[in-house]
Amino acid sequence: MTHDAPAALPYLPTRVPGLDAIVGGGVPEGSFNLIAGSCGTGKTTLAHQLMFGLATPERTALYISSLGESPLKMLQHQQQFGFFNLDQVNRSVHLVNLALTSSSGNLNQVLEQIHREVELRKPAFVFIDSFRSLWLAPSLAQKASQPNGTSANPGMPDFLYRLNLLMSSWQTTTFLVAEYFTTSNDDLLFTVVDGLIWLHQTVQENAVSRKLEVVKMRGQPTLPGRHTFRITAHGLSVFAPYQPLPTMNQWGRLPTLDRASLGIAGLDHLLGGGLPRGHSLLVAGPSGSGKSTMAAAFLSAGARAGETGVIAAFEQRQRHARGLEMAALIKADRVGVVDTTPMALSVDEISTLLVAEVDRLNATRVVIDSLSGLEMLLAADVRADFRVALSRLLAALTDIGVTVMIISEIEDRYNDLRLSPSGTAFMADAIIVHRYVESSGHLLRMLLVAKVRGSWHSNELHQFHIDNEGLHLDAALHGHEGLLGGRPAALSHGARVTAP
Repeated sequence: MTHDAPAALPYLPTRVPGLDAIVGGGVPEGSFNLIAGSCGTGKTTLAHQLMFGLATPERTALYISSLGESPLKMLQHQQQFGFFNLDQVNRSVHLVNLALTSSSGNLNQVLEQIHREVELRKPAFVFIDSFRSLWLAPSLAQKASQPNGTSANPGMPDFLYRLNLLMSSWQTTTFLVAEYFTTSNDDLLFTVVDGLIWLHQTVQENAVSRKLEVVKMRGQPTLPGRHTFRITAHGLSVFAPYQPLPTMNQWGRLPTLDRASLGIAGLDHLLGGGLPRGHSLLVAGPSGSGKSTMAAAFLSAGARAGETGVIAAFEQRQRHARGLEMAALIKADRVGVVDTTPMALSVDEISTLLVAEVDRLNATRVVIDSLSGLEMLLAADVRADFRVALSRLLAALTDIGVTVMIISEIEDRYNDLRLSPSGTAFMADAIIVHRYVESSGHLLRMLLVAKVRGSWHSNELHQFHIDNEGLHLDAALHGHEGLLGGRPAALSHGARVTAP
């Protein structure tokens, strides 16, 4: 006895960047959906973006407005967005104003007008905005005629059932737009709809954070949780969380023999021949110790080898002090820049921006400058678990095969060795530590390769200096006193400085 495979549920791509990944591939065709959220969260903008993205001359959309705002005025606002297409209006997109009918509070008349419009237009998609005003109109009309009347409208459950039945009979995909603040009131509407998309908006440290949550979508494997979205000149963009790529090696990445040069003479040897491709390198050190200079050398070395790179600048000062060579590479589009000026970012948004720039340039090298700047820009709820956010960001980058350098500023206490803030050093495949050492009235710069996963590396402390040409490795420092404070031992290989 054989069993037929279940019929695949047809779904519709939303054309909203990132949303399909959240809802499970698209919106089920013929579904009855609700877009909910508080005032100003972007519900109407999302509805219009869906409408213009889904509608075609063969499969039209009907937008029913039940508010006092006229459809013309609404279109004037929405035409500021990139998704708006004036050629679609009255061809594949039709707008109807239901304000006068809905204000009477007679739900039978409201349903009859909706039925007439659907029968006349035969749309594939129907949008009703705002559905909550229909829900409240009967009670408001009753109170207006009877000032002391407080009873709820007894016909609303029946109206909702008949509306759902009407849309199902016409096989339309329906989106109700309604203002709600919480799902805790156990509203009948939440039970009836097939899909519920909730938009949230919070203010965190003088920055607005917007999140989208798919509370339910029948028949779809949705991604749980709240996901960051932004409203730009192009409309809504939703930032889906990174999904690990399938791999045949269940124990992680296999060791690689291919190495990426850091572009500093002698430093590749200390790493065992360079940084293994696809690995992440943490460069940690105090302010002014040469971390960003090393990052510039890393990207420049890639450009000389015919590679492209991307730098994510999370500190304002880095946007104005990249050096002449780096500025030339950026101008030539050999190095892409992700300037993350908005506050209250999410790690999914940062990952999306970085991966998109990597794809655009087919880049093989990425620099994140710096961890402290990144942590400041993250939303407060993300900063609470910074290590989880950083782990997801690194996974998104290393999984697509790029080699990553991460800059991390740490306080130099001279008497102890710290590798990173927030206990994040274990995530990196390799670590280079910059230190200051005081000797004979001079402040010397030192570096140490502390870790290269799966590879031999030097364990010697080396002096280096920085001039107009960049960072130069000098000599190895023998002994341990220089690393942990006190009087540094003599420098080998003809160094100019000796311990007093």
